Amino acid sequence: MVTEPIQRAIEFIEASFAQPVPLATLAAAAELSVSRFAALFRAQVGISPHRYVCLVRVRHAERLLRGGVPPSVVAAEVGFFDQSHLGRHFKRTLGITPSACLAGR
Repeated sequence: MVTEPIQRAIEFIEASFAQPVPLATLAAAAELSVSRFAALFRAQVGISPHRYVCLVRVRHAERLLRGGVPPSVVAAEVGFFDQSHLGRHFKRTLGITPSACLAGR
């Protein structure tokens, strides 16, 4: 079960994933201290806030890639530093590369 403070942070991530999402900003959105927020988030969501942000970015990247957007553009659109940064997180999360995703549209 996700409590209201953690739900507020999740909603903030969903709305702001393409921008830098500092832990302190998420904790402020949840109205908790940084350490308390990080512990509660992991306990309730099952992964760290950073991993969750990456997961949201990869989910959006996959949608864009399947829509035919080039990986270099997708990386910038969803908040990754560059195409290789996208590729690392994409493969870690989904088990395939962005180019394999493009090929399997």
